[in-house]
Amino acid sequence: MKIAFQMDPITGVDINADSSFRLAEEAQARGHELFYYGPDQLAFDEGRITARGHRITVQRVADQPAVLEPEEVVDLADYDVVWLRQDPPFDMHYITTTHLLDRLAGQTLVVNDPFWVRNFPEKLLVLNFPDLTPPTTIARDLRTIREFKDRHGDVILKPLYGNGGAGVFKLDAQDRNLSSLHELFTGFSREPLIVQKYLPAVTAGDKRVILVDGEPVGAINRVPAAGEVRSNMHVGGRPEKVELTPRDLEICAAIGPTLKEKGQIFVGIDVIGDYLTEINVTSPTGIQELERFDGINVAEKIWQAIEAKCS
Repeated sequence: MKIAFQMDPITGVDINADSSFRLAEEAQARGHELFYYGPDQLAFDEGRITARGHRITVQRVADQPAVLEPEEVVDLADYDVVWLRQDPPFDMHYITTTHLLDRLAGQTLVVNDPFWVRNFPEKLLVLNFPDLTPPTTIARDLRTIREFKDRHGDVILKPLYGNGGAGVFKLDAQDRNLSSLHELFTGFSREPLIVQKYLPAVTAGDKRVILVDGEPVGAINRVPAAGEVRSNMHVGGRPEKVELTPRDLEICAAIGPTLKEKGQIFVGIDVIGDYLTEINVTSPTGIQELERFDGINVAEKIWQAIEAKCS
């Protein structure tokens, strides 16, 4: 098959951690042809959805993870699969790429389905499952946020469309910084904030459970660094081997059918203790760590699901 990856610069990826690299590597091993371009190079051009980029060969060489052929412009309708893999922020640029990729429907399989990526951003889809999530409010209004904090004491405050642990704050019951943080966030963004009741279980780790076409395939635990409340690996969280619990499987059984129905083939959910906190559909990570810990080739499972859909 002809496969295109829409992603952040491939020349700078960590070959031992990046999930997009591992997906490309597995596709190449299965005999598929690879093309790479950045989201800035996606275009609507007189009725065609085009991308300016490079045919690539990926390799496990730290300072040159991909060999790029000369730049060319391709019609993405000629491709079998397009991967939507750039990282958030989930801003209007990101949203516009999903609108453009929507126009490939019926011609090219876009993974994950861009219509539902646009409508299921990480911190909003969980609102469909209130019995699985901690108490949550999404608001820009300071009074609403303050009243939520008064009800629940210790809370986590973060930007609604952030990623990688950026801008995440823990505020305890005595904290006096809420107004200042609200002023800071609303000063540079028109977006609401999301506030959740703090879950002390996060000190034991924030579990990343990976689902393929709605089915759980495994999990890794991400343990915060000393003195940190954030467990994201981007900010020093330590990945550890972990097993799926009955509660994890209960959560997956509840959300899996929705993910499968909406074309979300590769999803990573975040579970702290007994609670679902995020459903990551934009650019989930963790498949290389899971492969190292448990020997589960998640990339292979993902390609098997995609190849079945394309056939």
